[in-house]
Amino acid sequence: MPAPNNTNTAAAMATAGLRPREIDFVTQFNKNWDALRIALGISRPIRKQPGTTLQSVRAKVTLAQSVGEGETINNSGVAYEVVKSKNLTVEKYKTSVTVEAVDRYGAELAVEKTDEAFMDELQAKVMGSFYDFLQTGQLTSIEGSFQMAVAMAIGRVSDKFKKMHRGIGDIAVFVNTLDAHRYIGAAPITIQTLNGIQYVENFVGARVMVLSSDIPQGVVIAIPQGNIDLYYVDPGDSNFAKLGLNYVTQGETNLIGFHAEGNYANATGDVYALMGMTLWAEYIDGIAVVTIDTNNSIPRLASLSLGSLTLSPAFDPDITTYTARTSNTTNTITATGGEDDTVVIKNGSTTVTSGNSATWVDGENVVTVTTTNEAGAVGTYKVYVTKE
Repeated sequence: MPAPNNTNTAAAMATAGLRPREIDFVTQFNKNWDALRIALGISRPIRKQPGTTLQSVRAKVTLAQSVGEGETINNSGVAYEVVKSKNLTVEKYKTSVTVEAVDRYGAELAVEKTDEAFMDELQAKVMGSFYDFLQTGQLTSIEGSFQMAVAMAIGRVSDKFKKMHRGIGDIAVFVNTLDAHRYIGAAPITIQTLNGIQYVENFVGARVMVLSSDIPQGVVIAIPQGNIDLYYVDPGDSNFAKLGLNYVTQGETNLIGFHAEGNYANATGDVYALMGMTLWAEYIDGIAVVTIDTNNSIPRLASLSLGSLTLSPAFDPDITTYTARTSNTTNTITATGGEDDTVVIKNGSTTVTSGNSATWVDGENVVTVTTTNEAGAVGTYKVYVTKE
């Protein structure tokens, strides 16, 4: 006889008239995420098995020479490179309400406020991890105003995907809350709120602009909405139920499992949450991270070259991320800053003197160039060099 499934769906529990607190929690949690993913243009959540490795991959096709009539067609080579990866794991959380809290504030207030705060923190953890991930985007530049930063972040993304010959649809922009309000204070723009997320629709070409204090001040991030996916591990997986864990889940897409029980040893009401959710982008090199420099205080490089290699895009002091490809073992790196600026070049962790050669390893090499002015402000440039 198969082992009973001790993980209960909200629908079944509701039919039995059981566990209204758990049902309310998981139902509201899923509703919040459904509304948020629609606002961000995220397709239906994608279920994965625990331990799945999520990958952001860069692909390059090298076209083979065309052939004549009747000749065998040569195969064009495809190379794939994993730029960033993350294991999708199950996470466990617990919080408690004491009898003293119920005595002091009443059961309704103590329990409901605790559940609301617990849900807010769980959602904020997923969003916070996503915002940290976005900041590793590889399309970087410096702009002189908030509006120009938003416009150029969108432009960098559009340009990248056009060069990849891929459609992108709508673009989502993420900005710091204070930066946005400073700009909006002088502009007639309406801010909307959805499940604690503030956003503006149709701003400077962005389908949605999300305001968050998790985005650093002076930073604007842009990403195609179709490049954002929500992956999850189902807490209702029968393998978890075999442990005898009695979590309530909700609906066809079980983003979270929730369980409440009394703890007589401590005279507390304990609640447990089980979830494995992450927001992820397929193309990390399709995310723009633009720095706002309203006072022109960030030092720029005057020049940057890698011998005969072609930088993509062409060097521009305001563009801070480049790519290059080579079959050489070494290439000369030359970088110059302002008159009194200090320039440091590193190939990985190895310091390279300007005008000297860097040695490449097969695959991706990351060249980091910093220029520091007398005030201590630092400008950072990166070149991703692929040795083929």
